Amino acid sequence: MKKNRKYIFVVGGVLSGVGKGVTTSSIGKILQSRGFRVTCIKADPYINVDAGTMNPTEHGEVFVLDDGYETDQDMGNYERFLDTTLPNDNYMTTGRVYDAVIKKERNLQYKGKCVQVVPDIPVEIIERIKKAANKARADVTIVEIGGTVGEYENILFLEAVRMMKSKNPNDVVVVMVSFLPIPEKVGEMKTKPTQHAVRRLNSAGIQPDFIVARSKVLLDKKRKEKISTFCDVSISDIISAPDIESIYDIPLNFIKDSLDEKLIKELGLNSKKHNLKEWRAFVRRVKLNKKPVNIAVVGKYFDTGDFVLSDAYISVIEALKYSAYKEGREPILTWLNSKDFEDGKKSLSVLKNYDGVLIPGGFGSSGVEGKMKVIKYVRTNKIPYFGLCYGMQLAIIEYAKSVLRWRDTNSKEMKSKSKQHGKRKHKARSNSRSPAYR
Repeated sequence: MKKNRKYIFVVGGVLSGVGKGVTTSSIGKILQSRGFRVTCIKADPYINVDAGTMNPTEHGEVFVLDDGYETDQDMGNYERFLDTTLPNDNYMTTGRVYDAVIKKERNLQYKGKCVQVVPDIPVEIIERIKKAANKARADVTIVEIGGTVGEYENILFLEAVRMMKSKNPNDVVVVMVSFLPIPEKVGEMKTKPTQHAVRRLNSAGIQPDFIVARSKVLLDKKRKEKISTFCDVSISDIISAPDIESIYDIPLNFIKDSLDEKLIKELGLNSKKHNLKEWRAFVRRVKLNKKPVNIAVVGKYFDTGDFVLSDAYISVIEALKYSAYKEGREPILTWLNSKDFEDGKKSLSVLKNYDGVLIPGGFGSSGVEGKMKVIKYVRTNKIPYFGLCYGMQLAIIEYAKSVLRWRDTNSKEMKSKSKQHGKRKHKARSNSRSPAYR
């Protein structure tokens, strides 16, 4: 008899950015440690067909999959936690779903019937979820729904969850990641925002099975009782998720609260002994790292009003941290705004203080002059350099201008009528004294 595939949906309450992605990844890890085959999916509510054209300051940086598809940064967390590579089937946006439905309609795949937002869009979402689950041959598929409940943008994804839950209630679990603020002037942890979030989720026809309660500190008994009373969730199914030193501690915290056991029971799976030996060893290395490696990240997407937003480069940041931890090093990352090198606010000589310099991707000409100055400085001073996407393009342009003396070399993005766009074949002069990028 063929076993039904199981699904866990992770939704957000109150506000974004409190850890749906790492919660999804951690749930995947603890179930994987129990011997289950797991895969993770991200559903983004944006109309963009992929994440490549989304504003990094508003959405965060993209994560590029092995097949080249540009996705949400959370896909990187899934891959790092599960130690796997994921295909583009595991990422969808509202735009991608609509695009698929419209193409099907144009190809007469709906056989002349009227195509409607409901049920046809949610049905397409469900088909994509099941396709990804089948492709991975997953025992459990964990789906993160972007945004928060109550947003108009993600209501169609929530409708897909409702349809799957109502049809196969024993195969679907819903986890809400909510936030419990502690207003400074009040000094008390407040549950009311979470209560409202659950009510909004109820209005979409969905009742959460578990609540992962994010806050600065552990939830006390009184707060758990209050949430249980007003949200109709068992006290034992309210998981406290306080701020921690490292995101890689989260699976271990979930194990302490027996979340793995509870999910296995809720989904009707056969229990298996967990094995987190390798993960625990990795977490110990993270905490014991003493030898620092200083890396400067030179970008331009740090400004969002009066705040600095390092999340604009979160995929790069987490990749750097993870790689450093694997090598037994403590990553010390410093954000440098490329615009500061343009107007002289910052001297290029500060770059000598770092073991390496990284310039990530970006859009347009803003801040490029500063990046070019940085690139030339690190090349001539033999400081290790890592250029990603636009950062690599600019390294090639700078080399062509300075070493090959192709003065009119540029990117089409900045100057569409340049004589050289990097397509010419050439032989670098053997007597050049300038070092090539490594």
